[in-house]
Amino acid sequence: MAELVSEKRHVQSATRDVLGVDPEVVAYLCTSGSFIHGLGYESELRRSILEAGAPDAVTTSGALAEAVRALGLRRVSVITPYDADLTDRLVAFLGELGVAVPQCHYLGLGGGIWRVNYRTVAELILAADTPDSEAVFVSCTNLPTYDIVEPLERRLGKPVLTANQLTVWACLGRMGLPMVGPGRWLADVFREESPS
Repeated sequence: MAELVSEKRHVQSATRDVLGVDPEVVAYLCTSGSFIHGLGYESELRRSILEAGAPDAVTTSGALAEAVRALGLRRVSVITPYDADLTDRLVAFLGELGVAVPQCHYLGLGGGIWRVNYRTVAELILAADTPDSEAVFVSCTNLPTYDIVEPLERRLGKPVLTANQLTVWACLGRMGLPMVGPGRWLADVFREESPS
């Protein structure tokens, strides 16, 4: 499924479908679809969106890459709802960014990801954290995470990066809008530089 939804023809068709509302940015909100073929393919996805007429483009995995680079992260624990093979592809994507994954937990789900509850996600985040991990990344835009980011960041004392949070903040930054919601470590990550 991740490969199917990241095919250029599908991405460009979907992009053209949303251009009628004159968006400032088009976001590809699928973590696995944007990391499945690596960092180079993530760039191709963004390029495909732009070629279809979008004024600007963001992918979830691209937003993750921006945050990793801006925060200088080198060790990130990961949780996913995916199976082992797809989770391994995320670990490989992070490896391309120079990031080691000291701990990784996955649920092994092939569907129904939206049914996973906050408690399960929170427990996975806590279990995935290690003393030497600099952050925890929660993959998949179908997992509920919004209400648990802030309390878990306080508890762990490190960033809890989530797929939806990263994507939305990357969009807000490109539109020059204020960053809202949890994620205090991301405060300056996605701000567009003002022209000199």
